[in-house]
This record gives sequence, structure tokens and C-alpha cells, in this order.
Amino acid sequence: MTNSKRFSSLIDPRNGFCNADSTFYSKRKPLALPSNDSLNVTTFISSQTHHGTTAFIDASTDHCISFSDLWRAVDRVADSLQHDVGIRKGDVVLVLSPNSITIPIVCLSVMSLGAVVTTANPLNTSGEISRQIADSNPKLAFTTPELAPKLASSGISIILECVEYSLRAPGGLRVVGILNEMIKKEPRGQRVRNQVNKDDTAMLLYSSGTTGLSKGVISSHGNLIAHVARYIAEPFEQPQQTFLCTVPLFHTFGLLNFVMATLTLGTTVIILPRFELGQMMAAVEKYRAKTLILVPPVLVAMINKADQIKAKYDVSFLRTVRCGGAPLSKEVTKVFMEKYPTVDVYQGYALTESNGVGASIDSVEESKRYGAVGLLSCGAEARIVEPKTGQFKGVNQTGELWLKGPSIAKGYFRNEEELITSEGWLKTGDLCYIDDDGYIFIVDRLKELIKYKGYQVAPAELEALLLNHPDILDAAVIPFPDKEAGQYPMAYIARRPESNLCERRVIEYISKQVAPYKKIRKVAFINSIPKTPSGKTLRKDLIKYAVSRL
Repeated sequence: MTNSKRFSSLIDPRNGFCNADSTFYSKRKPLALPSNDSLNVTTFISSQTHHGTTAFIDASTDHCISFSDLWRAVDRVADSLQHDVGIRKGDVVLVLSPNSITIPIVCLSVMSLGAVVTTANPLNTSGEISRQIADSNPKLAFTTPELAPKLASSGISIILECVEYSLRAPGGLRVVGILNEMIKKEPRGQRVRNQVNKDDTAMLLYSSGTTGLSKGVISSHGNLIAHVARYIAEPFEQPQQTFLCTVPLFHTFGLLNFVMATLTLGTTVIILPRFELGQMMAAVEKYRAKTLILVPPVLVAMINKADQIKAKYDVSFLRTVRCGGAPLSKEVTKVFMEKYPTVDVYQGYALTESNGVGASIDSVEESKRYGAVGLLSCGAEARIVEPKTGQFKGVNQTGELWLKGPSIAKGYFRNEEELITSEGWLKTGDLCYIDDDGYIFIVDRLKELIKYKGYQVAPAELEALLLNHPDILDAAVIPFPDKEAGQYPMAYIARRPESNLCERRVIEYISKQVAPYKKIRKVAFINSIPKTPSGKTLRKDLIKYAVSRL
């Protein structure tokens, strides 16, 4: 019996909090999981029924693939990987590619065999990719001719996307297959494959490393099945709608949404090979996309270019923007809705380690709770914990957010850092509170708090205030070392091109709005704020740069 059932009479229906075990329980519909332990995530997704016809459209070529053709391609590629390339259960397969409609085919094929998918950012250098290869030890890589040179020193076997490109593979690479040929090849009659269980590893995705080196996160088939089951329990308001994918598919945000969730519900996804604001808005107009899934920097760009966008493109079909990957401030949300009054903003919160579990805004009514990342995901439990003492907190009390549920990853690969407690709680490293109605609010990253003379200052609070300034396009606040105070807040500012905003005016602007210990005491101007592909500010890079100039 789960704790939620055992303590059901003691759980506050308004916010989900149970005093008996100091745990918040989800207010959403119960999560129904399959009882069969011998089940892989590919089979689970393909077994779901829906009324969708077109699965993916390549925005750059208009090439589309139906659901039936997609699953036929998955089966053929899996067959070829097993018999021609020798991929077996437990083998790691690297995907190094820009966004493409072939990525879902590759990932689902690999996981159906019990092999493990790992992905790499195409923008990474050869050295960065080599370090990930050394850590994950893949047997095979799927890539494109343009990216293949980055693998030249690895000695890894590769599969290229198209046959005409195979002749252009750089020296030192061994091409063992062409994806387009594998998709066309009829599978063999004999189909004996290793049994895959829910506890077997399905993915090895690397965390973004905003506060340190990235680490491989081990996710099982059961973890991913639980993620998909959430969308079956709580589907989108309009399941058969058209989504536009602008987020990178190598990242957990894109991979879990567009390789898994949308396939389960039968939605059509238009994939942009790379993000460019004009191309994205042209695709919204051309395909009459109703939903955009974005990271915060793109949403900010839509605000800054709102007049030009509405003058050039017809965005009247757009109804919803779902935003995740990094915190979205209350102030930015309000400004966006002023610029695009017919579009609702649904924020979400999750981690690579939680496989989509966290919180989400899923209705117009919920979206009115500005600043919240949403209600706790179905099937999930949460605790708010005082970081120093380990004391459990209650409603409207701030502490580190801990999460528990069937989607939580198994742990870090080759890393002894504790990810999950012995009771199965994921320590998120995020300072949060849960309000009277069960909405989760992110205060800041625990590791990013600035310690000023014993006081704790949240960078996110100051950044939200800075973004309200009309001359500021983007901002990041970091801790700057100081002999007397220990640290004090320093702001990096990206100002509008025509602005003459100076350090003194920024400091005065913030000083009028915060307590003395929260004041910004140093400002530097920069062309753009460095961020991960998911939109998280790379504070460690800014800190390193600031300290190097001492």
C-alpha cells in the first residue's frame, strides 16, 4: 500500500500536504503503470491507441512521416542494428545529430533492443565529445557527415544518415551502415531478441553541468514508461494538435517530449533542424501550429521582437506556449501575455534526473498562478527540506525540494555522488516552497545562493527585477568574492543596442527595491548571457570570467 492511500484521510485536499509524514502528494489523477515487468519503453509507446496520422514533419524540407511508417522504420532499423551491426542488450549507442525526424527512429530502435541511448550536443567540441565517449564507452554512433569529423579521433564505428554522404566520411572513421538504407530494408523472418525488463537501463543522458562538470544520468525503461504514462493519465487539452519543436532533441526536455510523449498521444510534431526566430515564426504561420514548446531565452526573444513578428507573420493560430528547461519569472510571463494576449503560457519544471517529473501548468486556470511552475506531477511525491538541519517543512515554507516517484532516475553513471536517498528521494538542489493550493514556486538553486555577510541572496530574485528594466534584454547575477562580506551580488547585463544604461543607474534601480544586503554592488555589460541549450544560465562561466579579471 502506498503512503498516499495509507494517509489519504490525513492529506489536505487543497494542497496535498500530509502532516503525518510531512509529504506533499500530487493532486492530479492517479498514475496507472503496466504490471508487466518484461516491457521496454518502445513497445509501451507503440501499443498506445490514438487517432493521429502524421507523426513528424521536417520544417526545412516538408518531408513527413506517418505513425505507421515510423513504427515500420523503427522495426527495420532495430533488425539491422541487431543482425548487421551486432548491437546487443546493454550496448551504448551515441546519437550526435542536429534536430531531425530520424532521431526518434534511432532512439526507439536502440531502446527496443535493450541497448542504451546516449546523446551529445552537436555544438560541443571534439574534445568535449571525446570526454563523454570515454565516460560512456559507446559501441556505435549515429551522426551526420557534417558532424562526423568530431568523432574522427574516437575510433568509434558510425552510421551515417544518407548513402550519398558515406563517401565523404573523414579518415579514421569506419562507416558500418546508412540509416536511409536500413529504413528501407525488409526485416528478417527470425526475430529473436533479448528480453528487456523495466529495470534495465534505457538512456544515459548527461546533465547540463551549470554548476560543475556534466554527469551521466542512468534512466531505466520503467522510468521512461512512467514518464509516458503521465501523459496518458493527464493528456494535453487537445491531443491531436500540431506542435512545433524548437528545443534540442539531445536534451532531456526535447527527447522526453518529442520522442515519447507526443508519439503516445498521436500529435503531429514539426521539427526545426536548428533554432532561428524568423524560421520558427514562419513555421508557425505555414503549419498553423497551435503549441510551441520553448526555453525561456526564446520566449524573451519573442517579447523583444513582438512588433516585428506580428507585422510579418500570422500567429493567430498560436494558442499555447509551454516553457521549461529553466525558470521563467513572473515578470517575463506577464510581459509576454501583454504582447501576445491570445496565447497562454504553461510553465513546467523537471530535471534530467527526474525524467519529466516535477510540476506543470496544464490549464488556462492554472496558468493564472503567475510565478508558479505548476502543480506536482501525477504519481509524484514531494518534500520541502531545510538544507542545513534536514528538518521537513510544511506549506509556504522554503527549503530544498525533494522528489519521489517511478520516473526518478536510477543514479549517476560512474559517480559516487548521492542522487537518491535510501528511501528513494531525489535531492533536486532547488530552493522551493509549495503554497496553500499546492503550487510549486522555485526560489533559486541551492548551490547558487550568494552568501553576503551571513545573509543568503537569491540571484533569481534580482534577475527578475533587472528584467523589468526597459533597457535590459537579459541579465545574470553571480556571487563576487569579497574579503569583508565573503561574497556580494554582481550583475552581468545585456542591454538594448541603443541604450546608454550605466553601472550606477543599474545599482540605483535595484537598491530602491531590495533590502540593503541584497543590493547589486558591481555591474558588467556583455553582448549576451551564456546559457545551456535548455536556457539555463551558465553562472560558472560568468564566475570564472569575473574572478579572472581580479
